[in-house]
Amino acid sequence: MQQVLQNIRNGKLRVATVPDPVVRPGHVLVANARSLISAGTEKMLMELARKSLIGKARERPDHVRRVLEKLKNEGFFSTVRQVLEKLDEPMSMGYSSAGVVLACGAGVQEFRPGDRVASNGPHAGIVCVPRHLCARVPDAVPFDHAAFTVLGAIALQGVRLSELRLGETAFVIGLGLVGQLTVALLRAAGVRVLGTDPDAARCDLAVRLGAAAARPGMGARDVADFTGGLGADAVLIAASTKSDEPVELAGEAVRRRGRVVAVGAVGLNLPRRPYYFKEAEFVVSCSYGPGRYDPKYEEGGQDYPAAWVRWTEQRNMQAVLDLMAAGRLDVAPLVTHRFGIEDAEKAYEMVAKGSEPCLGILLSYPDVDPAKLVRRIELSAPAADGRIGIGCLGAGNFARMVLLPALKAHPKLHPAVVCSAGGVSASQSADKLGFSAVATDEDAVIADPAVRAVFVLTRHDQHARQVAKAIRAGKHVFVEKPLALTVEELDDIEGALASPGRPPLLAVGFNRRFAPGARQAKAFFAGVNAPLTVSIRFNAGDVPPGHWTQDEAAGGGRIVGEACHAIDLATFLAGAPPVRVTAEAVGGSSAPEIRDDQCFMILRHANGAISSIGYLAGGDKAFPKERVEIVGGGRIAVLEDWRELTICAGGKTRTASLGAQDKGHRAEVDAFAKAIASGGAAPIPWEELRAVSLAAILAVRSLREGVPFEIA
Repeated sequence: MQQVLQNIRNGKLRVATVPDPVVRPGHVLVANARSLISAGTEKMLMELARKSLIGKARERPDHVRRVLEKLKNEGFFSTVRQVLEKLDEPMSMGYSSAGVVLACGAGVQEFRPGDRVASNGPHAGIVCVPRHLCARVPDAVPFDHAAFTVLGAIALQGVRLSELRLGETAFVIGLGLVGQLTVALLRAAGVRVLGTDPDAARCDLAVRLGAAAARPGMGARDVADFTGGLGADAVLIAASTKSDEPVELAGEAVRRRGRVVAVGAVGLNLPRRPYYFKEAEFVVSCSYGPGRYDPKYEEGGQDYPAAWVRWTEQRNMQAVLDLMAAGRLDVAPLVTHRFGIEDAEKAYEMVAKGSEPCLGILLSYPDVDPAKLVRRIELSAPAADGRIGIGCLGAGNFARMVLLPALKAHPKLHPAVVCSAGGVSASQSADKLGFSAVATDEDAVIADPAVRAVFVLTRHDQHARQVAKAIRAGKHVFVEKPLALTVEELDDIEGALASPGRPPLLAVGFNRRFAPGARQAKAFFAGVNAPLTVSIRFNAGDVPPGHWTQDEAAGGGRIVGEACHAIDLATFLAGAPPVRVTAEAVGGSSAPEIRDDQCFMILRHANGAISSIGYLAGGDKAFPKERVEIVGGGRIAVLEDWRELTICAGGKTRTASLGAQDKGHRAEVDAFAKAIASGGAAPIPWEELRAVSLAAILAVRSLREGVPFEIA
């Protein structure tokens, strides 16, 4: 299929060919018929992409602060590489489209293949969108009109927040697409509408859509004249500008105790005097309604009961479509241009240059045969030089920035095929890293005879299933941590490894045991027979409760999802797997909503060693992240954030720099490749992988039940 992608680093916009996406649980697969270019919002993205690095930094000072933190903790070259990689990540353009349902994922009951729907899908031939971001298109509404649904929902949410009633007066500032839709919706609600925009043609169009008056330069005095000196009952700002002029004008034009609603992206430095003396309310409208940016609503499919939240983003979308079907919202006058998806670059060039007046720009798509979806695209001939063919499931940030470059650089490995559910990130990785094929279907990787080893780099809740599936297909597997989220998943993997014959190799991305600092510390205690004590502190940094890693079903929580690194490192340094675990987290009335990531874990190891792990999210990210202390046999070793190793024995202390921070990612890939090539044992024995994974799972259970757990 074809999809419009914007490169943020170099500013290039292109129509790319990517594999057709697969449907995911809770999602709907839609073949787009039309999509709408939101000229205001998308032009801002294009302008940002075309700025220099300094210009981009000025636009996003919050990102600059994060980069400075990375510079301090990870060094110059690593940070620059990550920033450039992130900027190279293609951005999908568009968010208002309509088409026909091809398939429904697990848990979706309200739609069926063949249904006509509007969604917030991007400019692409086929899109996979969450069920709550789809709305059914009535038979009377053509796709040309249904493509306006999401922008209509943005306008409708602003109207709802204005709390205007029949016969009152609204003043709309900014008459682009959202502003015009706002005028039409207010008129349908029986509100008298005034409007202003620098473009006289847009003001004339607003009058055609029902505004009582609209003209460039309309000010507070004009609004007062239209309202008998009262002022507007509500002002809706639909402009797109960094200037504070719209909020200043709104403060002057609104009546006493009236309401101002910011729908567009505008400057928000409110002048105190007019708002204070009028006791005017100021409200910012968040996109198209309640549920927006809530992962539990959008990705998790958890609806808000209508009795408590009458108008969610999905119900707003449906209301817009119903108004169209009833003839009370006519968007036909807003359409100014039509292009085929193959000519989308011409449409965006017109928007960027402003070469001709434009407002509603529709992209159209060819019909799709559901039986002929293309889930894999060949880019080059497979390697025939004896290297190990690698298939990758997942191409997210960590994969692209850390592991996939390590695969490309390894002389024994050939990147054969990379897969991601949507296809965009996989296509980007394939282009940059030399994969022979790109896919969206995991079976196109696992069943490929050219693939000898599968790298599972997907979201945590997919790991165990994909690992067991690949092992049963006879593939060697490298899976990024965690290996599994539950004991049952771990049992399934163990069952797959127990199949008749020699099982494939399984490696888990416990990279820290492969780091030079860990290896040197381990060697320092090589002659010690006494049990060691190991203390590891992770300054983990705060992750908000709504993040997917905090969701036990999706990410496993941060203990299973990340603290497993520390458990494995303790196992490596102590020299034996854990046999018992206990954990305690912070508590009390002032404790945060999420407490698991502020805890201590105590591990007893099979050889009598003991280790403590502090996984602590309550600190400052500017402070070094990790510290490791090993004590025993009259010796002490301290690792400081993988940059410095201090050793002490015989009354002498020596500190050595480890150079650039190296947490062992390339070394773990190398160990896995060598094991496959030589037919040797897995880099980490299964007994340790199992014990470490169980320890993380049972540590969470210990937090819940307040008792220690034995690791069988």
